[in-house]
Amino acid sequence: MRSFLRLIWKLYFRWEVYGKDNLPATGGALLAANHVSYLDPSLMGCAVARHVHFMAKKELFSIPGLGWLMRRFDAFPVERGGADRKAIRKALEVLRSGHVVGIFPEGTRGDGKTLLKAQPGTVLLAVKAGVPIVPMAITGVERVLPPGRWFPRPAKIRILIGEPIEIPVNESVASREVLEHYSRLLMERIDELRSFQEPITVGKTAVKI
Repeated sequence: MRSFLRLIWKLYFRWEVYGKDNLPATGGALLAANHVSYLDPSLMGCAVARHVHFMAKKELFSIPGLGWLMRRFDAFPVERGGADRKAIRKALEVLRSGHVVGIFPEGTRGDGKTLLKAQPGTVLLAVKAGVPIVPMAITGVERVLPPGRWFPRPAKIRILIGEPIEIPVNESVASREVLEHYSRLLMERIDELRSFQEPITVGKTAVKI
C-alpha cells in the first residue's frame, strides 16, 4: 500500500521528501507534524522507511470500512477534548516497544498558513516514554484539498523532517514549564522547516535538515 501511495504522490503531486534520515532507524520515536489535510497521515506514513502507528480521533473508527482499514494499519483511537488514559497507555506501550508513533501536536487541522499552539500531550508522551520527538513539516497539501473541494488538484507537496528533539533525562519530571518549553520549541522547529521553499540539495543528494 505504501509503495502504491508513494507512486501517486510522486507522479500526481510531484512530492519531495527531505531529511528522512533524521528519523532514528531503531528505537521508539514520536514523529510530530503540522496538520492541514485528511491526507496528512498517509503522507507522513509514506515519507519515512519505518512503520508509523497513528493516534486518530475516535469518530473515524465508527465509519464503515475506514475504521477497519485504520486498525489494519495499526492506528488506535483517541478521544479528543480531554485526557484519554487508554490512548495514552497504548501510545506509551508502542513507544516503549521501540516503534514510531505519528502525532499532530496541534490536535486539529489548521489553515496551512499559521500554526496552532501545540497541545502538551505530545511532549508528555515523549517524557514518559523516554523517546525523542522528530519534527516534520508538510507543505503544499493545503492547495491539494482546499475547503469545498473533494477531488485533489495536482499541487506540489514537500515534506521536510528535522533533527530529533531530545528531552534531557534530568528534565524527565513533566512539569508545566518543561511541557510548555518543549511544546513551543517543537512548533518553532516545524515552522522553521515550513519556511524552506527552495530545493535543499547538493548535487543529487538531499541535505540533512
